[in-house]
Amino acid sequence: MIAIRGATSVEADTPEEIRQAVGELMRAICEQNSIAEEDIVCILLSNTADIRSLYPAKAAREAGFARAALFSAAEPDICGALPLCIRVMILAEKDIRPRHVYLRRAAALRRDRARFSVALDGPSGSGKSTAAKQLAKELDILYLDTGAMYRACAVKAQRAGVTEFTEESVAPLMASLDLRVDYVGGAQRTILDGEDVSEAIRRPEVSLAASRISALRCVRKKMVEMQRKIASERSCVLDGRDIGTVVLPAADFKFFITASVDVRAKRRYDELKGKGFDVQFDAVRREIEERDRGDETRAFSPLRRADDALLVDTSGMTAEEVVAFLKKKIQERV
Repeated sequence: MIAIRGATSVEADTPEEIRQAVGELMRAICEQNSIAEEDIVCILLSNTADIRSLYPAKAAREAGFARAALFSAAEPDICGALPLCIRVMILAEKDIRPRHVYLRRAAALRRDRARFSVALDGPSGSGKSTAAKQLAKELDILYLDTGAMYRACAVKAQRAGVTEFTEESVAPLMASLDLRVDYVGGAQRTILDGEDVSEAIRRPEVSLAASRISALRCVRKKMVEMQRKIASERSCVLDGRDIGTVVLPAADFKFFITASVDVRAKRRYDELKGKGFDVQFDAVRREIEERDRGDETRAFSPLRRADDALLVDTSGMTAEEVVAFLKKKIQERV
């Protein structure tokens, strides 16, 4: 007999949310522990006092777990407790080492993984930034847009009149760099010299400049220092080109996100056209290829897949499918 623990959360106290969360949790526990419904002897469920619209035990029955004995209880209202939380303990006839499952915001309840980091590396246009943002949102942890930080460095150099990015011309700018990352309404805002440049850094001419300036040792040293400090303070998702190899080589989860050149160029082209920029597909494709060459061949921190990073080709996947895949892989080990 084994006892498997689990927990999840809901965004709102509604029957629909509770059904979805409980079903997702129960299925994940069964999948990760290779148990069938007939192996389950007893299911013990509890919920925080702010969940009233549906008993989690009823949701479990509706999800197909009706053969085992089910018990449900409401937890006392405890100050500081995770709100809208549902916990479960499953007793099963199985001789295995249990894998406990904590989903959504309940992942924070794992004291042995109170802080964890996710590294997403890959070339331009692979979809890693889109995936990183949504993944962080679904895991309820910080998303740190490292690319925005390098873009801000490029803007700093351009505004200083630097046309050739060399260690000699850029190092003094890094020494006096006033760069801050703020979070407003769950979104990252990039503040350079007291100015919000979150939109300015997304202009097409900044993209290639960012790739070039990021190859400089003085720039990467400064950015890695900032990124490591942020990652040491809280759970987060970081995306870039050397997160798993240089910035956070001990990241808990590493993925290398890629896609074909044509797919990546089309994504970038659609993004720029959607923002009103007058661009040509062939020009965007050439830029993607040039960025790839620069990123892969630079002497310092080149783009490469970490030995322990899982390769994810997103060419034939939607953004939602990519996030679901990454989330599943993380939850299998959390």
